[in-house]
Amino acid sequence: MQQSYKVKVDAFEGPLDLLLHLINEYEIDIYDIPVAQITEQYMVYINTMQELELNVASEYLVMAATLLAIKSQLLLPNQDLEVDDEGYEEDPREELMKRLIEYRKYKDAAIQLKEKELDANHIYTRPPKAFKDLSTKKTIVQGDISIYEMIAAMNKVFERKKWDNPLETRIQRSEIPIKKRMEEVLEQVKLHKTGVRFELLFQYPSKSHIVVTFIAILELMKVKEIYCTQEKHFDELMVYDMEGEMWK
Repeated sequence: MQQSYKVKVDAFEGPLDLLLHLINEYEIDIYDIPVAQITEQYMVYINTMQELELNVASEYLVMAATLLAIKSQLLLPNQDLEVDDEGYEEDPREELMKRLIEYRKYKDAAIQLKEKELDANHIYTRPPKAFKDLSTKKTIVQGDISIYEMIAAMNKVFERKKWDNPLETRIQRSEIPIKKRMEEVLEQVKLHKTGVRFELLFQYPSKSHIVVTFIAILELMKVKEIYCTQEKHFDELMVYDMEGEMWK
């Protein structure tokens, strides 16, 4: 695959954000993290990012190494753990737990500040203004799908394509232009007034086609041509035409 297919996704906030997403997704007790489970799920996301040739920051790989080290330490006999005078054994997960709790506090504070900012926008007024081109379209709020739900959906696509037909990984002589694929995806979504299943947008078992389609979907969401929704955790994503939704 050509280098031009690589993309950096700004929606990633860091490895702690991904871990917190997994903790919320799987309803895990942050004070008693099952390291084996969280490590397995974390590596699924990292491997899928690499399959998509996203620029995975080194901090994600450092966290992967940290999780694997903690997992290995928990499998070892307890004689290597430090024991204080009161018989307390140091938990290898403790440092990670503290970092996650601290990160969650900052993230919650950021959300509260954002909500206050939105409230303030409704309080302060400006001088009257004539609206000549007032539209009657209703406002559409994009779904609360995060980049992590998108990555999880892509992992299912890769797994399904490998099961149905082996992925074609040879470099093709002609590349698929992102703009052209965006047009094709948008046309396909517009044909389905009640939404199209995310997986149906990936019709060909070619890695280059899958990667370009994923990038095309992200770009279309960025420019607010389409949006994705999910009924509940682990459900399949549905993709909708933003313009078509406005006129409902």
